[in-house]
Amino acid sequence: MSATVTAVSSNGRYSFTKPNRESVTLLAGLGVEGDVHAGVTVKHRSRVAKNPTQPNLRQVHLIHEELFAEVAAAGFTVRPGELGENITTSGIDLLGLPVGTLLRLGDEAVVEVTGLRNPCVQIDNVQDGLLKQVLGRDGAGNLVRRAGIMSIVITGGVVRPGDPIEVELPAEPHRPLDRV
Repeated sequence: MSATVTAVSSNGRYSFTKPNRESVTLLAGLGVEGDVHAGVTVKHRSRVAKNPTQPNLRQVHLIHEELFAEVAAAGFTVRPGELGENITTSGIDLLGLPVGTLLRLGDEAVVEVTGLRNPCVQIDNVQDGLLKQVLGRDGAGNLVRRAGIMSIVITGGVVRPGDPIEVELPAEPHRPLDRV
């Protein structure tokens, strides 16, 4: 199965969910045009409170549509954009990608993977108990984050549902994803 974009979402105001769009425009070094989280420096409120001058490594949030099927098995219904992601994907193991992976989205846009999304308690506002579905522990007791990945925009362009995704891995040794 080839990797594709299944939905794109953005929101110009602070709200946990993001409405689906026909397309989004990625702006190099900034993020999704018109999205509240776009910018050179951090825009997530918790990050701004700690240090508003730190670089924005969370310009574009991607989440794998396959997660929605996994949480559905536990009785949850989640649709694209409801977990705050900008790009919903299918057919790609986002969580298994190393830091520095380039994702070519459609004809022009390129994002660089920076790390894992750190899911917060706001996810339970979408559906009570959902946070426990996207956070877990592995056999060694380590925290496992499954709520998608974060990236920065290297090359801007328009991204639409149905666009192909091409993966370009960085040079080895690969660094596993950690929260950003």
